[in-house]
Amino acid sequence: MTRLAECLARWRAIHPGGLLLAVSGGPDSVALLRALAPLGDVQVAHLNHRLRGADSDADEAFVRDLCAQCDLPCHTHAMEMAQLAEGDNLEAVARRERYAWLTALAQGLSLPMVATGHTASDQAETVLHRLLRGTGLEGLRGIAAARPLAEGVTLVRPMLDLSRGEVLAYLEAIGQESRHDATNDDRTLTRNRLRHELLPLLARDYNPRIEAVLGRLALQAEEFFTDEEVAAWGLLQSAERPSSVAGEVWLDSATLAGAPGRLIRAVLRLVWRRENWPLGAMDAAHWHALQWVCRGEPVARDLPGGVRVRYVGSFVRLGRCGS
Repeated sequence: MTRLAECLARWRAIHPGGLLLAVSGGPDSVALLRALAPLGDVQVAHLNHRLRGADSDADEAFVRDLCAQCDLPCHTHAMEMAQLAEGDNLEAVARRERYAWLTALAQGLSLPMVATGHTASDQAETVLHRLLRGTGLEGLRGIAAARPLAEGVTLVRPMLDLSRGEVLAYLEAIGQESRHDATNDDRTLTRNRLRHELLPLLARDYNPRIEAVLGRLALQAEEFFTDEEVAAWGLLQSAERPSSVAGEVWLDSATLAGAPGRLIRAVLRLVWRRENWPLGAMDAAHWHALQWVCRGEPVARDLPGGVRVRYVGSFVRLGRCGS
């Protein structure tokens, strides 16, 4: 038995329950399907993005045939992703639409988990990419091993400890073919250059275990920020006060003032997520300015997305402009 098969059998033993596998037809998701199919309670989902013409349709046909061979239910759907993303970032729109469909499908099938084939190699690429773009510490968390998609549905990544090389070795050992997405060879895309040029160079000339090093960094960051989020939730519960104004969040400045700045900023990010305010539009300067308001700086500030913060009495009042 290969290490991949052993790892996934062990993972499945501690993660029982219905599983919806997101299968593109590429090596990673095909390996995931082949290793988990014999363990039972598995269904497959394939989204045809209609981005590569006949190749996209061939991917769908391949996944259908593979599911038939493995006696697995197969759910397919097609979206004209280029049209949906017109004027927007194609990759971001595709990710959003893909996960929205997978979530709705899992809910409709009463399956508690959606699994993708992300590997340790994907993790290394993600962490390195974020480092090169100047990420903050939180960006080092990389790809989460699990995260909620909706009530009752969790996204899981069972192969996050396995390298792409181990995936290919497993497929070769069982004689299983997979599909190749030619867009992954396009060296004009930064992520592809990281995969095909920079990471191999780092492994060859600096550290042959670079993928493991970056993966360990992501794990340490995840552990740190998970602990911080627990502390931030506790501080938010202590600091939040009932608001007499609809749409506003009121925080007690005295409760927040003595906390470390990092923890205050974590509390504020929790508020942004809960209220569905534009988190991505906030930068480090915005968070640090908010931190000082929470410590009693008597100012009003307008923030991205129409959010305003005011210090009134002993309260920090946050809300959309006009609320």
